Amino acid sequence: MANTFYDPGSKRAARVSDLFAGIAPRYDLINDLQSFGLHRLWKRQLVRLAKPKAGEHALDLCCGTGDIALALARRGAEVAGLDFSGPMLDIARLKNSKFKIQNSKFLQGDAQQIPFPDHSFEIVTVGYGLRNLASWETGLREMRRVAKPGGRLLVLDFGKPDNAVWRALYFGYLRLFVPILGRIFCGNSAAYAYILESLKHYPAQRAVAEKMRELGLKNVQVINLLGGVMSINYAEKA
Repeated sequence: MANTFYDPGSKRAARVSDLFAGIAPRYDLINDLQSFGLHRLWKRQLVRLAKPKAGEHALDLCCGTGDIALALARRGAEVAGLDFSGPMLDIARLKNSKFKIQNSKFLQGDAQQIPFPDHSFEIVTVGYGLRNLASWETGLREMRRVAKPGGRLLVLDFGKPDNAVWRALYFGYLRLFVPILGRIFCGNSAAYAYILESLKHYPAQRAVAEKMRELGLKNVQVINLLGGVMSINYAEKA
């Protein structure tokens, strides 16, 4: 049966927007539960790889509730968080206010049409968002466009392990356990069954790395986490 929130066509953005509007209030909680808290470690690793410096400008795409953007800001970068989901941005702004972080702002916008000029940022990140775009390739091209020469581009997302047995176990977990969490805490199992459905249609870390090379990016790296269950793609703009 097709997932309610997955549409490969022109309605993709609207369906994904509906999904995140519905789960925003419990998004952080379920992330903690489904990853056993590991998503926080993975985000910290992404920030370490980004090597933010005081005064640098950073853009976090599909910023959601703001974890990565705020972590970059704590390291001294001037950060813009961009997301198309108003309810997710509301939570990011609440966090920003709570922690009194002055060097971050949150904007509503499309990661496939980034509302910033060319060569604007030393750091461009996206966490758990590239997979949700109607065209992940367009998302990468936009990341490259707004990065300054020498800028760092980083993508954190669900991966596809090379080991077939480990991949089968992992997909089984996403198929059986994660939707149960969605039903219990959001009243909607389809919202979390969407993860596996979207991952099936997403070529994951190997293809992202290859596309980075095609776009002329240098120092392309794939950092596999938990045997490829998650991954960070890293590259620099020439």
